[in-house]
Amino acid sequence: MKAKKLTGERAAEYIKDGMIIGLGTGSTAYYAIKKVGEMVKNGLKIKAVPTSKETAKLAAAEGIELVELSDVKSLDLTIDGADEVDPDFNLIKGGGGALLREKIVASATDQLIIVVDESKLVEHLGAFPLPVEVTPFSWQYTQQMIEKFSCSSKIRKENGEIFVTDNGNYILDCDFGKIEDPVKIAVELNKLPGVVENGIFAEMAEIIVVGYNDGHIEVLEK
Repeated sequence: MKAKKLTGERAAEYIKDGMIIGLGTGSTAYYAIKKVGEMVKNGLKIKAVPTSKETAKLAAAEGIELVELSDVKSLDLTIDGADEVDPDFNLIKGGGGALLREKIVASATDQLIIVVDESKLVEHLGAFPLPVEVTPFSWQYTQQMIEKFSCSSKIRKENGEIFVTDNGNYILDCDFGKIEDPVKIAVELNKLPGVVENGIFAEMAEIIVVGYNDGHIEVLEK
C-alpha cells in the first residue's frame, strides 16, 4: 500500500497549471487522484477526463473539474495504473474493468504515465489473464473465436453475476500463458466480431513510475 501511495503522489508531480489531464482507474491511480485533489485545493488549475464512473466520482469529490474528451482536442498527460509492465513498456490493463475508456484516453494523451508497484514488473506479459471486452450479444460465440488463439478464458463475474463494464459490455479474462508478441495478439483480437477492445497497451506508455516496498521510487523513461 505504501508503494502505491508513493508512486501515485510522485506521478502527480508531472502535472502543471493549466493542463488537461486523463485520470486512470485502480488502486494506484487512486492515490494520484487524491494528490491531484490536494494540489487543486492549493490553487492548481486543471481539467480532467476520467476513465471510469468510479474515477469520476472520486475526482469530483476531490474538487477536480471534469470535462468530456470530446470537448477537448487532446490531453497533456494521463496517469494510470497497469496489471503488468514488460521491459519494452508494453502493458496489460483492465483488471479494474475500465480498459476501453482507459485506452481511448491513453490514445488521446501526449504523455502516458503509468504508476505501479514492483510486483507489476514482468519479463513477459501473460501471467495476468488478458482482459478482453466483448459485446453481450452472443458473447459465448466470441469466446469460442478467441479461444482459437490457444488460450482459455472465463467470463468475469462480480458477486456471482456477470460483470458489466461502464459501457454495458462483458469482459473475458483470457489466459494466453507467455505473450511473445503483444502487438500481434492485440491486433488479431480486435479483428474478431464481438470484440470491443483488449487490455494490451502496446507502445503507448512513455514513463513508468515504480514503487518499491522499501520505500524508494524508480522512474523509467522510454
